[in-house]
Amino acid sequence: MSLFSFTRRGVLAAGTALALSLGPVLGTVSGAQAQTPPGVLIVGQIAEPKALDPAAVTAVNDFRILMNVYDGLVRYKDGTLEVEPALATDWTISDDGTEYTFTLRDGVKFHDGSDFNAEAVKFNFDRMLNEDHPYHDTGPFPLAFFFSAVESVEAVDATTVKFILNGPYAPFLSNLAYPTGLIVSPAAVEQHGADFGRNPSGTGAFKFAEWRSNEAVVVEANADYWDGAPELQAVVFRPITDANTRTAEMLAGGIDLMVEVPPVALSEFQGDAYTVHEQAGPHVWFLILNAKEGPFADKLVRQAANYAINKTALVDEVLEGTAAVAAGPTPPAFAWAYNEELEPYPYDPEKARALLAEAGVEGAELTFYVTEGGSGMLDPVAMGTAIQADLEAVGFDVKIETYEWNTFLGNVNPGLEGKADMAEMAWMTNDPDTLPFLALRTEAWPDKGGFNSGYYSNPKVDELLEAARVATDQEERARLYKEMQVIVQEDAPWVFVANWKQNAVTSDKVEGFSLQPSFFLLLDDVVKN
Repeated sequence: MSLFSFTRRGVLAAGTALALSLGPVLGTVSGAQAQTPPGVLIVGQIAEPKALDPAAVTAVNDFRILMNVYDGLVRYKDGTLEVEPALATDWTISDDGTEYTFTLRDGVKFHDGSDFNAEAVKFNFDRMLNEDHPYHDTGPFPLAFFFSAVESVEAVDATTVKFILNGPYAPFLSNLAYPTGLIVSPAAVEQHGADFGRNPSGTGAFKFAEWRSNEAVVVEANADYWDGAPELQAVVFRPITDANTRTAEMLAGGIDLMVEVPPVALSEFQGDAYTVHEQAGPHVWFLILNAKEGPFADKLVRQAANYAINKTALVDEVLEGTAAVAAGPTPPAFAWAYNEELEPYPYDPEKARALLAEAGVEGAELTFYVTEGGSGMLDPVAMGTAIQADLEAVGFDVKIETYEWNTFLGNVNPGLEGKADMAEMAWMTNDPDTLPFLALRTEAWPDKGGFNSGYYSNPKVDELLEAARVATDQEERARLYKEMQVIVQEDAPWVFVANWKQNAVTSDKVEGFSLQPSFFLLLDDVVKN
């Protein structure tokens, strides 16, 4: 019996820690610890994916699935954010930094049997970037910003593709390694159109088998994978939004791998039956402040919020020491670009009250968007409640509105105007350029396709970011980013809260797993006994 046949009859999440059934393999689970089958890894995800089209999604929750189904031209070397070959075997860069020519791996096929070649690469980027492309309407493509420097893509021959940029663009290779640069099957897009995100086809280590909404996404081993068949027979990604339920499932044996373990639950996984994994990475947890309207349109009020919130207490008490207080918009994991001279806003409620009095907004009412969970959001409800208390202690009147993750993103990403004064957010990024360029530039306001949902605007910051992304010397890039951090911290478009050390837990049946600084799950070398 093939794995696909029993996964199509099973993989049910019945809503309790002991209710996982994987067809005839598991049978009925009752009372005793569940027994997941050898060769099948059950992953407890933090939410239902939005789609399985890498060009159309933005959340690390979705990326953790996609990185196992697709490949890019390049990828991050194991354990690093350094770029190495993947579907491209090598590449050359012109002296002026505007032409990248890639030699492609020969003989690779997509999961649907169609050929991977230069025309497929061109199709992928034209679909994202060209509004007149016949399949551009299968978007929107919210991270097409990553490739805004691309003027054209040329299929030189079947195994050679050339990207022509409008100028030097330092993050280009790193962005190609990010999930937005993963290569999808043109034939599958042509067949499924706007439904491609529910019918994915890539070249990766695992092939899509089934998506049962709010229950599981199932992928099975690609025996013909160009980099060697995976050890696992299949992976089942189960969306378990509630962190306590996810913890209970892990303890009961209903899942083999749990991502984003709540800090308060880490002590439950200290025995020999589990391994807790930790890995530092470029993460920042912050509050977006609506700088366009309402109280936070005044910089003094934004600074007051930064002084009012006891970030050390959040990190030490809510997050149980699993994070550090953030000083600004750039994660310290980008050591070469991080401004070590910046000190976090201290907890100073008296200073906050004085600033609010100076601004004349004592007692201002705030609407605060909080999410139930989400990629890198840590313990968002508890954090939101603590933040609400700190803000109210200095005179704000804070109303929390709580949403499921994908609904939350649907409210926040289009912008806070007319809806909210502040919103929780977390980003896990691949390059110092990514977060500020997509979320702090004037040209990244939501109506222009970016993620600057609080409408921050500073021409000097815009200038520095534009200069940094075309600088070919890393020391010059670092100088520009460090100057940007000083200005942004002073302007306080966000409340800078925490930089997290990611974690996961595996059962003793799982071998060969490690977390990546990219925050993705790479499962092709994992063994499940």
